[in-house]
Amino acid sequence: MSATTSSNGGPLKTKPSAAESVRTTNSTVVIPITAPKTTATPANCHSERSQEPAFSSRVIPRERSSFLLHALTVVLFTLLAVSVPCARSQTSPAPFPGREPANMPQDFIGKTGDFGNQTETDVIILFERSKHLYLRDSEGIEHLLNALGFSKEGDQTSFTYASNEPDAWVLAFKQRKAEPVWQIVTQVGPYHRLSYSVPGGNVSIVRPTRPIAEIRSEALAASPPEEKGAFRNNDLVELAKLDPAIHLDIRYATANDFLGKAVYTQARAFLQRPAAEALVRALHRLQPYGYGLLIHDGYRPWYVTKIFWDATPSDGKIFVADPAQGSRHNRGCAVDLTLYDLKTNEPAEMTGLFDEMSPRSFPDYPGGTSLQRWHRDLLGWAMESEGFTVFEFEWWHFDYKDWREYAISNVPFEKLDAAKN
Repeated sequence: MSATTSSNGGPLKTKPSAAESVRTTNSTVVIPITAPKTTATPANCHSERSQEPAFSSRVIPRERSSFLLHALTVVLFTLLAVSVPCARSQTSPAPFPGREPANMPQDFIGKTGDFGNQTETDVIILFERSKHLYLRDSEGIEHLLNALGFSKEGDQTSFTYASNEPDAWVLAFKQRKAEPVWQIVTQVGPYHRLSYSVPGGNVSIVRPTRPIAEIRSEALAASPPEEKGAFRNNDLVELAKLDPAIHLDIRYATANDFLGKAVYTQARAFLQRPAAEALVRALHRLQPYGYGLLIHDGYRPWYVTKIFWDATPSDGKIFVADPAQGSRHNRGCAVDLTLYDLKTNEPAEMTGLFDEMSPRSFPDYPGGTSLQRWHRDLLGWAMESEGFTVFEFEWWHFDYKDWREYAISNVPFEKLDAAKN
């Protein structure tokens, strides 16, 4: 996955002293506030990727090593690339994230987010942890921020924050009520809120290369790639019938998807039986904490993967699965999902949105609030405890461990025998 901006990308510039760059008087900071900068938003990342993410590793020796040792190292990693198609699948299950944290303090609303310098080559993240505001710089170093002062100016408030360290970060910005902060002035220059880091998220709509109806007709007439080998028989079961605490929000059956048009003909979700049974066990792990599972997608007929591919412009094809290879969704062993609150039936707030193409989609994205990260990590713990592995670029996408044992399928929802559930 290629994101608009990496949260740890770009060299951190040498910071001059606070006195040289930000002038304060009686805790009031005089700073120019400009209108929010509009940045280009890339094509949407819609949860179906290449079937096998590339495995790569780079060895950087501390001292000059012999040619033979270097050659052996290259051979070793070449073998690993063949035998281990996805490095994350070899990791241990996600740990339990601990007790549920409190909501973010009201004073921090609108202040958290990802901010970039003028060229967006340097990115900082303002996030909340344990009711404190932190700044994470582009080198991944976190700085606790303390409020120095504020002053009212009409319907706006000017704030000054700084970290308590010799080479301190000093931030000054204006905010209208609880609206988002759009511009921050620091001792190294101004930073603006990045386009994806807005309240409610920013899921882009891809303009199809041709009419969807035309693409659909061609996809239905095409055939999936032939596969050799012994595979298990398809045993797809309908998820909504397995437990009443499994709810559906099938985006691809609505216009609320990355194409802006419905692609599925029915709002249903299926998985191969072992994966479906594991999903129910994950649900039962979550229910004592007050959460159920909200399903966005499961088994995806191959022709839909072809629609996604053919409808996406060439510069966005890195974000969709190649139908020549198929995907784990086509095998009935991948599921896109989130949590919802059992009391309110409302989706749990996460660090980013489903199908959002930004760094906020990464399972280890450090921004957001303590509660948002806890929700994301609780979902990961429950799923990985039952044999699923989170996809490295999407917190909502999980692959079941037996996906290699099933062939690519192209059976439409209308022809699946859901009655056997």
